[in-house]
Amino acid sequence: MNDSDSDDYQVKGPSLSKKDPMRSFLPTSFGQKSKEANIAAQIEQTRRQVEPVRPVASKQVDSDVDSDDDSDNSDSSEGQERFPVSHEVVLRTHERVVTSLALDPAGARMITGSLDCTLKLHDFAAMTPTTLRAFKSVDPWETKKSAKSSESHPIQHVEFSRASGSVFLCVTVHPQAKIMSRDGETLTEFVKGDMYLRDMNNTKGHVGEISTGTWHPSDPNTCVTAGSDSTLRIWDINNKRSQKQVIAFKSKALGCAGRTRMTAVAWGTAPQGNSPVLVAAALDGSLVMYGGNGPFTRPTAEVREAHRAGTWTGGVDISSDGRMVVTRGGDGLIKLWDTRKFKEPLIKVEHTATSDRFPMTNIRYSPNSSSIITGSASGHLHILNPGNLRPELVTPVTPGVPLIVVDWHPKLNQIITGSANAETHILYSPNLSSRGALEVMSRAPKKRHVDDNPDFTMDQSAGISGDSIITPGAMPGNKRGGVTASGKSRDPMRPQVQQITPFMRSQPDEKHISENIPLSRMLHEDPREALLKYADVAKKDPMFTNAWKSTQPVTQYAELSDEEGEEGPVQKRVKR
Repeated sequence: MNDSDSDDYQVKGPSLSKKDPMRSFLPTSFGQKSKEANIAAQIEQTRRQVEPVRPVASKQVDSDVDSDDDSDNSDSSEGQERFPVSHEVVLRTHERVVTSLALDPAGARMITGSLDCTLKLHDFAAMTPTTLRAFKSVDPWETKKSAKSSESHPIQHVEFSRASGSVFLCVTVHPQAKIMSRDGETLTEFVKGDMYLRDMNNTKGHVGEISTGTWHPSDPNTCVTAGSDSTLRIWDINNKRSQKQVIAFKSKALGCAGRTRMTAVAWGTAPQGNSPVLVAAALDGSLVMYGGNGPFTRPTAEVREAHRAGTWTGGVDISSDGRMVVTRGGDGLIKLWDTRKFKEPLIKVEHTATSDRFPMTNIRYSPNSSSIITGSASGHLHILNPGNLRPELVTPVTPGVPLIVVDWHPKLNQIITGSANAETHILYSPNLSSRGALEVMSRAPKKRHVDDNPDFTMDQSAGISGDSIITPGAMPGNKRGGVTASGKSRDPMRPQVQQITPFMRSQPDEKHISENIPLSRMLHEDPREALLKYADVAKKDPMFTNAWKSTQPVTQYAELSDEEGEEGPVQKRVKR
């Protein structure tokens, strides 16, 4: 044994400076490492990098109250401290325009609707900073995947029940609205009315497409829908065969035969000592108000020219105290109304309309009615003063793309917006907001794995993950496999597999075809000549008529004379 083998060897490590970037690639310890999430850095990454937008005073058309000029000098940085707009989370789960969005009262689940005819269900408790996606996609009108008669309709409006988040109202471009569970299952489908009845009071449901709808402020079993048949219908969600009450609006506009389209409806809470307020807008420019608990035989107040006739008034909302009503019309005006003096608007300001392209454009009060929020055609979010309708904060959300729908959740204190580029933005503030998007960004990011790809592990239509155990045949609309006795596929959506023949494999020469394929010569043979060559054989040795060959009568033909042969038979004289 050599002495050199017993000597201790020292391995010299690389000499790198502390600032050398190669140090990040060298291990600092052995064993499994735990990576702690930097929550503050994750939240800071969602900070909105936008230029400060100074609120520009809107052009006030008319006013019955005096407004101060202090709001014109307010700084946008102060506005960002007052409103939850400093950070944002972007969800890109739809393929087309986001037309409606809703959150349950607890703020745990969010539903978005789009022109792609689907509802996307988002659960904040299941999302992480790296998995910002919907856990389920639902088509309200999809019955079976293999049904040829399945139809789809764009989503007009979705809204959770105000009492609980177990059910929500779904309105599509269809005469029938639906009550669906929070998991996307249809619970109630309201009936369609008879389109051949002239009197709308005798119909059991809408006879035209429904524009929008909303819930009763205190009754969890009552909702109202507004349709293109000039009616408002109040429904009991436990009775789908007929509406609870019909409000037939008679238009006084010329040339409409007393009918118009109802474009928006809002059902507000009751002022102190009064009943709830039901306000609806029509296509002829009218704005009507009813007592929320009835009777609905005639409106308590009506404004015939609230907005320009023929323009779509898609945004109507009522303040939390039930005294003020704000409307956004297709004539480019936002108007503020007092329910106690429902004749003339208190304030009118100009605001570019988008309801000509997107009829579901809305306007909303904040939870405590201290502000009014709405979108714009330029993609900016406008937070308005409820007293004079002047902007307190204008911030870009989707610059250059119209901002269509907005909502402000009371418990989360977060603003949710839907845009024409199929994006859903959740605006929040770490200091003012709670849960929701803030809770999502406070979680550790999920480790990337092949199972994170939803195309491999999730059924997007049913929301089933890859590791779920499913009973065979229990899935709705499952496809039947196999073929029938005739060789056709059992699945009507699956094309029939073509049989492979020698002609499909290759293009052989004529000699190969004539030698290997039976009866291939008949392709180039005259069928008449092929039959006549067997005429002599059939006459000499009849196979089927041999039994009565000797008993057949002799065929005899009449003999014609030469005159008849040349001139033809003598014609009979015509009687006159």
